[in-house]
Amino acid sequence: MVTFLFASVFIIGLLAVVLYFWQKPKQNHEQSSLPGLPEPRSLFSEPNAEQLAAGSEDEETERARIIERAKGNDKNALVEARAHDDAQLYNEVLDLLVANADSDSSLLALASYVTRNELTVNNTLAQAILDSWKRAPVRSSTAKALHFAALADDAKLYQSAVETALQFWRDGRLADSTPDELQALFDGEFWILSARTRSSGAGFVLKRTLESARRELEAARAKQ
Repeated sequence: MVTFLFASVFIIGLLAVVLYFWQKPKQNHEQSSLPGLPEPRSLFSEPNAEQLAAGSEDEETERARIIERAKGNDKNALVEARAHDDAQLYNEVLDLLVANADSDSSLLALASYVTRNELTVNNTLAQAILDSWKRAPVRSSTAKALHFAALADDAKLYQSAVETALQFWRDGRLADSTPDELQALFDGEFWILSARTRSSGAGFVLKRTLESARRELEAARAKQ
């Protein structure tokens, strides 16, 4: 019985060795017949020089097209310029449109287009609105001028607008505006400036100007 058991184990082991050596060449053959793996490609592979050059040419062509539309007084060029997320291009287009505004009515139409489409007001447009206001300062134009000066987000420009409005009031050129109205206008438009601008050095000087204007207007109100 024991002899038969040892013989069975020996025969099973021998069969296992035979099967191993019989299967090995077959596996090697199958592996050698498989095609090689493709070379890995990066998902964010860098474009070649030709692609970069073509992209640059397309961008320059598009910029030139937008600028030409602005020269032709097409206000929609502003919206396209904003879509490019290029501050330099946007300001160049807006400057051209301001230069094309040859009357107060056309300037106001441009200003209305900018605010209606929630576009950025730059210093060129704000200064043009201020210059127009200075020629005929009344309550409505004063509010608009200060509003655009604030939208430009320039503390010095807004300070200049406040000082000019206060001087017009002293000279009697804003007789239709009360001290309360002016103070509310000065303070209200101040908060349109960004937090960064309000907390800047120029913003600090502006706050002192507003405080001085507030004291002067309060004193005038007390005398009425």
